[in-house]
Amino acid sequence: MTKYDIAIIGAGPGGYVAAIRAAQLGKKVCIIEKKHLGGVCLNWGCIPTKALLKTAEMYTDIQRADEFGLSVKGADFDLKKVVKRSRAVAEQLSSGIQHLLKKNKVTVLEGHARFVNSTTLEIKNGQDKTEKISSAHTLIATGARPRELATLPFDQTKVLSSKEAMIQEKLPKKLLIIGSGAIGIEFASFYNAMGSEVTVVEMQKHILPAEDQEISTLAQKAFEKKGIKILTETTIEKAEVGKSSIEASIKEPKGTRSASFDQVIVAIGVVPNTEELGIENTKIQLEKNGQIKTNEFCQTAEPTIYAIGDVISPPWLAHKASHEGILAVEKICGKPVHAVKPENIPGCTYSNPQVASIGLTEAQAKDQGLKVKVGRFPFQGNGKAIAMRKPEGLVKILFEEKTGELLGAHLIGTDVTELIHSLVIAKKLETTEQDLMETIFPHPTLSEMIHEATLDAFDRVIHF
Repeated sequence: MTKYDIAIIGAGPGGYVAAIRAAQLGKKVCIIEKKHLGGVCLNWGCIPTKALLKTAEMYTDIQRADEFGLSVKGADFDLKKVVKRSRAVAEQLSSGIQHLLKKNKVTVLEGHARFVNSTTLEIKNGQDKTEKISSAHTLIATGARPRELATLPFDQTKVLSSKEAMIQEKLPKKLLIIGSGAIGIEFASFYNAMGSEVTVVEMQKHILPAEDQEISTLAQKAFEKKGIKILTETTIEKAEVGKSSIEASIKEPKGTRSASFDQVIVAIGVVPNTEELGIENTKIQLEKNGQIKTNEFCQTAEPTIYAIGDVISPPWLAHKASHEGILAVEKICGKPVHAVKPENIPGCTYSNPQVASIGLTEAQAKDQGLKVKVGRFPFQGNGKAIAMRKPEGLVKILFEEKTGELLGAHLIGTDVTELIHSLVIAKKLETTEQDLMETIFPHPTLSEMIHEATLDAFDRVIHF
């Protein structure tokens, strides 16, 4: 039986990053994966969806070519080629991970891992072959899968999960999306841009429920302006899947009505992958929702076993999993580490317009009894945004009134997912408003709006 210092179950963005870091620290490492290196994020999530959304963005911009003095006639698309490019991007990065693991001398074992006890794993591959390994420490990075509706189970043709939604060969004429979190809104944005009639149903009062309410309201207006129908405080009471359509009973605040759709995408969250791991053979404890209980350093109730990413807690984000993977490995190796602060984890939605955030929302800050100074700067006051002909958007930044502490930032508009990192760094460094005011931002850039929003919070805004 081969012995390892650290065995990692799952080769997603948490697992493979943890494996590389463990190898850098001189540990003998193996990583066990039953499907694809890179996990859901790289193969069926973050990366291929961004390829699709880039196509949608370009297609939308081409249709506005005349605004830039350009003449483009007969613009069209081939959905099969669009999907093929998306899959090629994912495959390229998956092979890149294979190279990185090999370069760092990480042993890759293909199959499904199951705990025999706290230090022994049994691995079964597709040919029903099994082997056992032992490890001083094990890291669980098995991720999560899309949550089904009991009344509307996935069938891969009419009722789609996020996986099937990104590989369609035919564009649905009428599409229903249940759930308005990042996944639901990104697919709404893509299919709307490509020509589908999209309806989004959300049971909460606002779309993108995790975001600042002001940003959510602006996002809804922007999406509705593009033709997306959004129904909040609404649920699907029942749905009948036929050969050619889905008949849905939609319960809105004003009453219940029926509507017909070609397809439905269910995007209501995820379920942690903890089944058949042999957890019962360890001291690992689970939450009521099936997630693995850990302490602030990702350590489970079994001292030699750690868990990271979607399998332990939201937000369900690749960068959270990667950070936790490194934290857990460094903790195992005796390095000094700092626990992850949820308020320092940025969120990004790659719709059109994009949404990005960090820290407390305005409502959360006030609920905590904090006195808040709020600064806002609209895209229409920024020279670069005007030159790009994308003047719709807002940068909103929150500061604690007395100390000037940066509490949170909430952005909507073009490329804000590429702006948020500066505010993530600022928050991590415990930046105050004075630090941001004294920072020289390059001109002309969208980043200048961070400076202006800071000035606005303290009644010093210049360009608006």
